[in-house]
Amino acid sequence: MAPVQTEELNATPEEIAGILKNYRVIAIVGLSPNSSRPSHQVAQYLQQHGYRIIPVHPRCTEVLGEKCYPSLQDIPFPVEVVDIFRQVDAIPAIVAEAINIKAKAVWMQLGLVEPDSARRARQAGIQVVMDRCMKVEHAHLQ
Repeated sequence: MAPVQTEELNATPEEIAGILKNYRVIAIVGLSPNSSRPSHQVAQYLQQHGYRIIPVHPRCTEVLGEKCYPSLQDIPFPVEVVDIFRQVDAIPAIVAEAINIKAKAVWMQLGLVEPDSARRARQAGIQVVMDRCMKVEHAHLQ
């Protein structure tokens, strides 16, 4: 089976740098309270580098000292980036929520690619990053 062509849907290196430089409020969907999980490590790194992280996890009340929300819709203030740490089959619903809350970017972590959701987000004017780690990309800019 041929790989899905996603280059035209994915942010360019310049767009990624712009997202990391210009957006500071990041909702992390699937942020685990377990410090050994990649989502926790990425969130902690971003927090230590001046980003405001908003945990989104239906079974947590607080992660990394921040109030946790059950869904993107429950966050009572604007979110700039929706960083996704969930399985691919959860991405369409998360992207639909990101569109509803008028996020500026959707970031699918390493290993996550969902072209149909990426198209929908782009059509809504939202920047899309797929199969990249915010921590790794931020470290490259330093």
